[in-house]
Amino acid sequence: MKFDLPVVVTGLMGAGKSSVARILAAELGRELRDSDPDLAARYGATAAETAEREGADELHRREAGHLLESLAERPPPVIAAAASVVEDPACRAALGPAVVVWLDAPPAVLAERMLSSGHRPHFEPDLGAMLTKQRARRGPLFAEVADLTVDVSATRPEAVAAEVLAFLRAR
Repeated sequence: MKFDLPVVVTGLMGAGKSSVARILAAELGRELRDSDPDLAARYGATAAETAEREGADELHRREAGHLLESLAERPPPVIAAAASVVEDPACRAALGPAVVVWLDAPPAVLAERMLSSGHRPHFEPDLGAMLTKQRARRGPLFAEVADLTVDVSATRPEAVAAEVLAFLRAR
């Protein structure tokens, strides 16, 4: 399979972006750019710590910058992009030439997954309510930029990656 476009994996927190992107990068022989560890390495703080110390706006600014920098890299990487980037018009425009995969699941499923990880910001005490609001706001934007949407409710990352690879082969 030969194509020269970045592959961007996005979705709400808990969707499995990092896991799926890691598998895709290995299968495609590409570098992985993952906003959570990349930004933690650059700034010395997790997304949750950045949101708590500097606010959500600063976290989202950094996440948007990470996406734009990663999209410009050559050869093109596989990118696990923070969900917030879809709200940034410049990021949505920059995603145009990329292959964008939206990992989707009901907010209750994602909230349960978020309980196992402390690096994600909890902007509200009720994670289900928080993710429901985020999905209502971001869902139409994800749909606008996505080339492929995968329901990850009951699907393991390996199966999701296989579906994405099949999609890429068919392009």
